[in-house]
Amino acid sequence: MKKIFAVIDTNVIVSGLITPNASSPTRELLDCLAEKRIVPLYNEEILQEYWDVLHRAKFQLPASKVEELLAMVKSDGILSSRISSELDFIDSKDVVFYEVALSKDDSFLVTGNIKHFPEMDFVVTPAEMMEIIRKNSL
Repeated sequence: MKKIFAVIDTNVIVSGLITPNASSPTRELLDCLAEKRIVPLYNEEILQEYWDVLHRAKFQLPASKVEELLAMVKSDGILSSRISSELDFIDSKDVVFYEVALSKDDSFLVTGNIKHFPEMDFVVTPAEMMEIIRKNSL
């Protein structure tokens, strides 16, 4: 099985952690992270955003669960650089996710806000990522 490298947008992680639906693509994606079927790409800015968002009171996530996820990303992932894209983004906080995805050939950017990013083959929804993983497992 070929390793799949991906930058996971914060909204995907939040959705995967809070959904009660165990078969939702976002939950399945987090399971694939835990099973090391996806190698996460990250940098310090991405880790900080994960930390900030996942600790918001409205999500009511246990601190231990957040720390476990961050530790998993750091231990199983690849600390990556940003590759400047010179593109305009709807939300400036999205740029780091896109630019880190550019740092590794054949990597993906998985997001629930696909319209916030340029139309590129490597920018995929959680459902599309799960389909890629399933095809890769054959």
